[in-house]
Amino acid sequence: MNALEIRDLRVAVEGKEILKGLSLTVPVGEVHAIMGPNGSGKSTLASAIMGHPRYSVTGGDVLWKGASLLAIEPDERAKRGLFLAFQYPQEIYGVSVNNFLRMALTERFGKTPSFAEFNAELNSWLELLDITPEFTKRYLNEGFSGGEKKRNEILQMGMLRPEMAILDETDSGLDIDALKIVGRGFNRLRGASFGALVITHYQRLLDHIVPDVVHVLMNGRIIKSGDKSLALDLENQGYDWVKDEAAA
Repeated sequence: MNALEIRDLRVAVEGKEILKGLSLTVPVGEVHAIMGPNGSGKSTLASAIMGHPRYSVTGGDVLWKGASLLAIEPDERAKRGLFLAFQYPQEIYGVSVNNFLRMALTERFGKTPSFAEFNAELNSWLELLDITPEFTKRYLNEGFSGGEKKRNEILQMGMLRPEMAILDETDSGLDIDALKIVGRGFNRLRGASFGALVITHYQRLLDHIVPDVVHVLMNGRIIKSGDKSLALDLENQGYDWVKDEAAA
């Protein structure tokens, strides 16, 4: 199956269980959003999918195109077409945005892009994301504002062309204009060969990245799924009604 499948996933951090039997399938070609209160396990899910060593998978499985990812290193997961946009991107001193992208593309596709091909694609994305060419000469995320960091994540996603992207609260700290730009970059990739799991607290991001399915994650499990209208209901009513409904 051409999909990201999470089957009865259990994940612990420092001995504390965070995900408690979470199951979810995101086919390539669809955009799924996950919403939930703080501490529900949203960022844990993103990190576990990509193989962060701090997160111990104690049960269940994560499959990509039918094959388990659990024994595969994070860099290999990325090479296979998965991508994670971090909630808090890290600074990497001494590595420019430009050089990082060239190295990442070489690893992703197994060959170094020509300068002409690379520059044409890069300039197209810079224009779309309203980023100046001088930006790519700066060291990765060093001294970047919150908005610059998030735009840089979308730039990386656009250049690497993943088949499945996980956006971990990419809207955190963004103003209205920056949200529109992030949405514009995301929607350029959208299509039959691109799927995404969008993790967010707020409906406002989903005005620009309209999901096919919305899931509610609470206490380590998906407790409700629906169409895009579910996000509006959560925005207007909070999470208590979903919790009460699941308990009934």
